[in-house]
Amino acid sequence: MGGVTGSILCTREAAVATVTLANPGKRNALDLAMWRTLAAVVSELSGDEQVRCVVLRGDGEQAFAAGGDIDEFLSQRDTLERAMAYHEQAGAALQAVFDCRHPTIALVQGACIGGGLEIAAQCDLRICGESARFGAPINKLGFSMYPVEMASLLRLAGPATVLEILLEGRILGSGEALSKGLVTRVVTDSEVVPEAYASARRICEGAPLVARWHKQWVRRLQHDRPLGEQELRASFAFLDSDDYREGLSAFLEKRQPQFSGR
Repeated sequence: MGGVTGSILCTREAAVATVTLANPGKRNALDLAMWRTLAAVVSELSGDEQVRCVVLRGDGEQAFAAGGDIDEFLSQRDTLERAMAYHEQAGAALQAVFDCRHPTIALVQGACIGGGLEIAAQCDLRICGESARFGAPINKLGFSMYPVEMASLLRLAGPATVLEILLEGRILGSGEALSKGLVTRVVTDSEVVPEAYASARRICEGAPLVARWHKQWVRRLQHDRPLGEQELRASFAFLDSDDYREGLSAFLEKRQPQFSGR
């Protein structure tokens, strides 16, 4: 699925879905059709009860994604109306990743730049190799980051790091990205793929409803307003779940739990 040059690939292995950003010859830069397809694919996966984790990655080892496809900007983003439409679509794709009910992992190899960094920032975890690079040097291209797209970076790394990235246009190595909160974990390049899927398997071993609740509550608690009585009561919804009963039984019986997602 996708546009003329780029595509969004989706594969499944057991409960883990892999979404691959693929644009050969352009370091997986996203064209408009790819943004559109990414939104549709991730939204569909979000509604799939058989999925328990989604891994997002780039095609090959050279790049997660090197941003938007600059070649399209002269035709797809050359007027205010077209620019608004273009970034509305990019924003919809980013929102789809953020809204995904299942845990998401960005498996980052090589360049994670511009739009690629924005996608990774929407994921729950970001696992990268030592040679991975991060940044958004769009100040050298003469345009500013769309505010809706900037929000994910701001939420992830805070204003000081976002301003450093955008004002300097500097590319950060994996160690600096880790220290500034842009990534979750750095491993050797040879270990990044197995580690990302090991992380996905660990997630899948847990109760899927609990994973969704944890995502929900982490995001809710970032809002600067106290929890209401109904919200506090809702936090005990697990009491009525089959998975809660299974988890307790498995613990007491000293066996591995078999969660059903109910």
